[in-house]
Amino acid sequence: MNAITCRNLRKTYPAKPPVEAVRGIDLTVQVGECFGLLGPNGAGKTTTMEILEGLLDATEGEVEILGQLWGRDDDAIRQRIGISLQETRLSDKLTVRETLQLFRSFYPRGISPDEAMERVSLTEKSRALTDKLSGGQRQRLAIACALVGDPELLFLDEPTTGLDPQSRRQLWEVIHEFRKTGRTVMLTTHYMDEAERLCDRIAIVDAGQVIALGTPRELIAKIGGHQVLEFRVSSGTSPEFLAELEQLPAVQHVRTAGETISLAVTELHTTLPALLERLRQRNLELVELSSRTASLEDVFVTLTGRHLRDDAP
Repeated sequence: MNAITCRNLRKTYPAKPPVEAVRGIDLTVQVGECFGLLGPNGAGKTTTMEILEGLLDATEGEVEILGQLWGRDDDAIRQRIGISLQETRLSDKLTVRETLQLFRSFYPRGISPDEAMERVSLTEKSRALTDKLSGGQRQRLAIACALVGDPELLFLDEPTTGLDPQSRRQLWEVIHEFRKTGRTVMLTTHYMDEAERLCDRIAIVDAGQVIALGTPRELIAKIGGHQVLEFRVSSGTSPEFLAELEQLPAVQHVRTAGETISLAVTELHTTLPALLERLRQRNLELVELSSRTASLEDVFVTLTGRHLRDDAP
C-alpha cells in the first residue's frame, strides 16, 4: 500500500478562458518516505497539495490516501493524517497546552499534549499564550497540532518559511524524529537546501504538470554536470559567445542569470583551462570566477527557467 496515489489529477477554475491550475498529475508516495513537491509560484503545487489534503475538490482524477479514497472514506482519512499549513491562525488567548488539548479533542485517539510538546521542544512554554511565542515557536506549535492526532501521514506546506536558521534546523529535527517511526511526510518548500536535506524523492511541478521526478541525486544528474562553474566578464556577452561556451570540453549546459554565466560541467579541470583560453581569445576580462557542486537549485532553474523569466523585461 502506498501513502499517496493520485491519478490524472486536474483542477480547473471557471473563467474566460478557464484556468487549468492542475493538468493531469500522477504521483505515488511510498509509506515511510519524505516526498517534496516543488515549483515556482503559480505552478499548481499548492492546489495539488490542498487536493491531496482533502481541503479542495479535484475537477477530475482520483486520490487515494493510505489505501482509502477521498470522496468515499473522508472521515477515516482525516483521522489518519496531520496537516500544517503555511500560516496557521491559532487563538491568541489560549496557552500552548490549551491549544494542544483543543486539537487533541478532535481525534478519538492520539498522543497526549505533553508528548506533543516534548516532540517539538515546547514543554517549557506550556503555560505561555500563543501570541507571546516567537515565530519559530508558533511554527513548532502548529506542527505539534498536526502531530497530536498521531498521524500516519503528515502534510507540511512550507513549514520553515520566514524562520531563522536555528528555528529551521529545529523543525528539520522534528521531521527526522517523526520519520524514524516509519511515518510518511509530504512537504512543499521554497528552500532547495531543505528539500535536498529532507526529501527522499522530489517532484518538480510547473504549469500544472510534473516536469521532473526522482531523488535529489537523480535530478541533479539530469542537468548533466556534477559541478558548476560560474563567472562574470567585464563587458557584455553575445549569443555567439554563449554558443561557443556550449562547445567547450565537458560542458553539459550553459545558463545565464543577469551578468553571471553558469556552466554545468562533468570535468572541472578540463573545462577551466579551455574557458580561460576562450576568454583570452575574445579579449574578455574575467571579473569573477567560482566553482561549486551542482545543487537542486540548479535543477530547478534549468527545468523551470524561473530566474530567466524573472530577469525577462
